[in-house]
Amino acid sequence: MGIIGWIILGGLAGWVASMIAKTDKSMGIFANIIVGVIGAAIGGFVFSLVGGSGVTGFNIYSFIVALVGALILLWLIRLVRHG
Repeated sequence: MGIIGWIILGGLAGWVASMIAKTDKSMGIFANIIVGVIGAAIGGFVFSLVGGSGVTGFNIYSFIVALVGALILLWLIRLVRHG
């Protein structure tokens, strides 16, 4: 998957994760993309620990992996900021 695919998948996953975590009002498009791309890496790592695979391309499975990772990242950020 190319850089454009990562940006689109990351942006969508970061946006949906920010809506679920109720941080959408404080995040812009660039923050959503960054959270989604980093979340895809985190999600790939977590899924590999439980026997799954990471991001496999531009598909629903990869979106779910990125979404789970983005939610974990937002949870960690909230944990660090608010103690």
